[in-house]
Amino acid sequence: MSAAGSAMDGPRPMTPEEKQVIFASSLGTVFEWYDFYLFGVMSAIIAANFFTALDPATRDIFTLLAFAAGFAVRPFGAIVFGRLGDLVGRKYTFLVTILIMGLSTFLVAFLPTYATWGIAAPIALIALRLLQGLALGGEYGGAATYVAEHAPQGRRGFYTSFIQTTATVGLMLALMVILGTRLYMGEKEFAAWGWRIPYAVSGILLAVSVWIRLKLSESPAFSRMKSEGKTSKAPLTESFGQWKNLRIVILALLGATAGQAVVWYTGQFYALFFLQSFLKVDGPTANVLIALSLIIGTPFFLLFGALSDKIGRKPIIMAGCLLAVLTYFPLFNALTTYANPKLQAAIQKSPVTVVAPAGDCNLILNLTGTAKFTTACDLTRTFLANAGVNYDKVEGGGGDVKIATVKVGDKAIAGYAATQPNAKEEKARFEKEVRDALNAAGYPSKADPIVTGSGNWWMIVLILTILVIYVTMVYGPIAAMLVEFFPTKIRYTSMSLPYHIGNGWFGGFLPAISFSIVAAQGNIYSGLWYPIVIAAMTLVIGTLFIKETKDVDIYAND
Repeated sequence: MSAAGSAMDGPRPMTPEEKQVIFASSLGTVFEWYDFYLFGVMSAIIAANFFTALDPATRDIFTLLAFAAGFAVRPFGAIVFGRLGDLVGRKYTFLVTILIMGLSTFLVAFLPTYATWGIAAPIALIALRLLQGLALGGEYGGAATYVAEHAPQGRRGFYTSFIQTTATVGLMLALMVILGTRLYMGEKEFAAWGWRIPYAVSGILLAVSVWIRLKLSESPAFSRMKSEGKTSKAPLTESFGQWKNLRIVILALLGATAGQAVVWYTGQFYALFFLQSFLKVDGPTANVLIALSLIIGTPFFLLFGALSDKIGRKPIIMAGCLLAVLTYFPLFNALTTYANPKLQAAIQKSPVTVVAPAGDCNLILNLTGTAKFTTACDLTRTFLANAGVNYDKVEGGGGDVKIATVKVGDKAIAGYAATQPNAKEEKARFEKEVRDALNAAGYPSKADPIVTGSGNWWMIVLILTILVIYVTMVYGPIAAMLVEFFPTKIRYTSMSLPYHIGNGWFGGFLPAISFSIVAAQGNIYSGLWYPIVIAAMTLVIGTLFIKETKDVDIYAND
């Protein structure tokens, strides 16, 4: 029997070969996530260099869409490279994915900006971003499958949990390289050209990853299956064209990865967005706070992976979803209390309300940056949402309300409509009066310094760490569970698609969807309804329809 052991093998120490497999697979995947997240962490600088022709608000939206493009194509990468991995093998497939990811990231370091190339610059950037997403779609399934097929029975959750740490470690690495470069060069030089250095570093990481992975051998499960002539000739057809497997793919998506994804992206990305956009914490401070929570929380991936070998994958994942559903609102309220207590006090003392005539308020979603709002209600709410101001909406008023009005405590500021002859002057008047009223009511334009001001940094880190621990609960055991769902000959293909639809679509679009909900509703906490509803769906479907997999012998159904 291979190094992975038979179904009768019990837990045992790692062999040197297994340690090398985990190290090589995890290190390469860390570097891939590092490459993938550079774009998101430096989105403001990317916007300024590649979307220069657009106004600031539209520029930011198009940058977010370019970032999201990488998430959008991940399922297609899962199909392409999953099929390749089931046809030719795990090792060579995720060697190809890391080459594509590394090269497409490295090239950004030398990409001319809009000032030099014009419209060709953002087109080239988005093309490289799409290549990153395709590569990542093939990387995770390959790394998780490769490690799982080397793991002994009874240790699969622990072994694959090292792969689960890689996204978090990759994000931390990106934050640290960017922060170190910024501090060394200064903000002006970094914004001018220093932002290219973290992308250039990916070339070194790529060389290390390829060198290490070339030394690996094929997974024992795939090698045995190939020698016996049992590999799939049509993995896509077997995975998605046969109901017995397609049913498992659908259950894996709705009953596991969708909820896991929204808990993950809420704990690591939406929390960062919430701190910066709504609580007015400056970017470097918010990055440091998130990084501290990630450092503290990362070992829990291994803890819950190992625990899942003892009590099962399903109870831990479902418990993480349940905790998220029950505690997101109080935890994010507590973030406001400790990160920006002046804002919390202002919201309670002088709440902001938009009072508008009936029928004046429409749905103000602007995911593409091209929507045009004309009514006074829509324009006032758009301004407040972009400013990160918490507000309530009252529509109606018995005919007494002629135009939408913003009330800050007892002070009322009349809105304006885009159809007015003097709309430009009215816009300037309205925005100035609202800012003055917010300042007078004690709404801070930015949070006090966390360490020396009124905030409480260690309580913020504690709350963020709790959110990260939820991430480790749902994410630590998920790779082992997905591997155990499917037979070896279609495993790479079958597990990759639900993972990347869940994480690429349900999770990847979470910041944009949640912000749109906040913009439409006014309450800064209303964006949490999206992850809560999805996590609740996974909790119900997973609890009722997914079977425990920890005792599955992944060699028995080859």
